[in-house]
Amino acid sequence: MYVTCLDLEGVLVPEIWIAFAEASGIPELKKTTRDEPDYNKLMNYRLNILKEHGLGLKEIQDVIATIDPMEGAKEFLDELRATCQTIIISDTFSQFAAPLMKKLGMPTIFCNELVVGENGEITGFKMRCEKSKFTTVRALQSCGFETIASGDSYNDLGMIKASKAGFLFKAPENIKADNPDVPAYETYDELLAAIKKELV
Repeated sequence: MYVTCLDLEGVLVPEIWIAFAEASGIPELKKTTRDEPDYNKLMNYRLNILKEHGLGLKEIQDVIATIDPMEGAKEFLDELRATCQTIIISDTFSQFAAPLMKKLGMPTIFCNELVVGENGEITGFKMRCEKSKFTTVRALQSCGFETIASGDSYNDLGMIKASKAGFLFKAPENIKADNPDVPAYETYDELLAAIKKELV
């Protein structure tokens, strides 16, 4: 049996931190896993900026409420889920992802947790496991599943390369150039066709 593992941000929904950076007028928050491979370093950088500006969970959730899935994402996900088991594996946080999952038809998501103080300040974060995407794919494989994976960032490469088939989707040119062995697609139709081909 196959399980398809998808990244969330940049693949199905716009980047949350970029949207928040634009809404808050803080360009430093535009940095994502496309720019910084070390997720712990990236998150600590973000939390320090939030603290400097006195911003907390509510302000971010207010922006997330205005974010819609990328055009065609829900239809792609619906067809994929009708074809094979699908899990979204993301380094985002449950407090961010919940409203977006409703807009995507409540798919299964494995993600992380923020530590939030009573005043709404984000004081830390709890990662589900080390190298969460790679580790989750390996765990699924240990249960007897074959995995197919797709994402757009540095932190997706582990699960993509560990899977029976892996694809970059809407990835920046530098990541595509660094990984010429990984097929790269730009449209949901292309990605769906590539996944379905593996399922035959």
